[in-house]
Amino acid sequence: MNPNSELGPALQSLIARAEQALDRRLPPTEQSPADLHRAMRYAVLGGGKRLRPLLVYAAAHALGEDGPQLDAAACAVELIHAYSLVHDDLPAMDDDALRRGRPTCHIVFGEAMAILAGDALQALAFEILADDTSRQADTATGMAMLRTLGRACGAEGMAGGQALDLAAVGHPLTLHELEHMHACKTGALIRASVQMGALAAGADGAALQALDRYAHAVGLAFQVRDDILDVEGESAVIGKTAGKDAAAAKPTFPSIIGLDASRTRLAELADTALAAIAPLGARATLLEELALYAAHRRY
Repeated sequence: MNPNSELGPALQSLIARAEQALDRRLPPTEQSPADLHRAMRYAVLGGGKRLRPLLVYAAAHALGEDGPQLDAAACAVELIHAYSLVHDDLPAMDDDALRRGRPTCHIVFGEAMAILAGDALQALAFEILADDTSRQADTATGMAMLRTLGRACGAEGMAGGQALDLAAVGHPLTLHELEHMHACKTGALIRASVQMGALAAGADGAALQALDRYAHAVGLAFQVRDDILDVEGESAVIGKTAGKDAAAAKPTFPSIIGLDASRTRLAELADTALAAIAPLGARATLLEELALYAAHRRY
């Protein structure tokens, strides 16, 4: 199944742009150390929704920007995402054998090489941002983007959320605690994607705040939908092991508030996201499509 088949032609075109940019920036497989480079490319180029690069592009488009500096930001957030998936699938974490409809990186390349591939992808993400020359002399924006990405994947963001997730296994959480955990684990990088697109477009304070409200809602909506698909989806369709969260006694939205309430919460989050970008009008069409996709996707 193509996880991007639900997206329109404009977003499909941006996916192709991101794929080309990623392919150019990843090291070639014939370059030493070849095994590491093969593992890196396997982890990144084996499909995926590309939601985070799309959010970079869509946020910038909403503010009238479509320059080459967006490609570096789009690649950086996707490399961070790919590294997080490689590590998340390891036996010490979620211990999953299926990702994007294929064997996970450690199943193919071994645990040690998968760990190194994740490490190298994280480093490459920051190298790409730091080396980007398309911003010309605008070093302040470059520093802000680096700071945004670093905060999103560190202890205050994704890594912190993963630590909360591990600590929560087998323990009841309140809805507030669950939403905080996912706002860190999943939402932080989604918010960073939107913020980096906005920064690249020269957004002012008001626009950044509105887009951040949008991104916060989209990040949670994506996770609520993920939890619903874990209950209702089939592994062959969603591209990963269905029912894995329930089997591991992980707290999820359906396990805490039930499926019906989860669907209600999902609708509320979608409405919040759309309201946040309403003042942008027609320029926010791509952001609107991505919010609806996050809330209603089948994969």
